[in-house]
Amino acid sequence: MGLEEKLPSGVLLTTVEGVAGYMRKASFWPATFGLACCAIEMMTTGGPKYDLARFGMEVFRASPRQADLMIVAGRVSQKMAPVLRQIYDQMPDPKWVLAMGVCASSGGMFNNYAVVQGVDHVVPVDMYLPGCPPRPEMLIDAILKLHDQVQHKPLGSNGRKAIETREAAALSAVPTSQLKGLMR
Repeated sequence: MGLEEKLPSGVLLTTVEGVAGYMRKASFWPATFGLACCAIEMMTTGGPKYDLARFGMEVFRASPRQADLMIVAGRVSQKMAPVLRQIYDQMPDPKWVLAMGVCASSGGMFNNYAVVQGVDHVVPVDMYLPGCPPRPEMLIDAILKLHDQVQHKPLGSNGRKAIETREAAALSAVPTSQLKGLMR
C-alpha cells in the first residue's frame, strides 16, 4: 500500500524547494534597461494588448533595488556597460537577466569598437531572446521559459554556487582593461 493511498483526500505533498520555486517564479518584478528599438516592443508587452500583469509583472521598476529581473533591450555601448553592471549589482539576490534582441545577445549588426558584442560580457545572462526586434509575444514566451527555469532552480548553498559560477564566467569574458570600470 503506497503513501498516497494512506493519506486522506485533499492532502497535498510537496517539497520546500517546490513551493519556494513556485513563489519565486510568480513574483518577477522587471527592471527596464531599454537602450534601442527593442525597448519599444518591451513597453508594448506591458500594455493592455499583451498584459504582463497576468504573470504578476504589471509594474516595471524604476529602481534596481526593487527589481529581480533585468530585461536588457537593445545594443549596449562600451560607455553604458559600467552603468549596466552597476544597476545589476544594485539588484537584490536572487536576480535574473534576459537579453532581448540580437544586439543585446551578440552585438547584432553593430560589429565595431563602440558596441559590446553581447551583454553576457558584462552581466550573466539567464535567457537570450533572438530577433530584430523581437515581438511582444516572443518576450512573453521567453519570460514563461525563465519562469520554468526559476521554479526548478536549487535553493540554499547549491543555488548560491551556481550564481557565483555564472558571474565568474561573465567576468572572465571581459578584457582586463575594462574590469576596472565594471567593478565598484
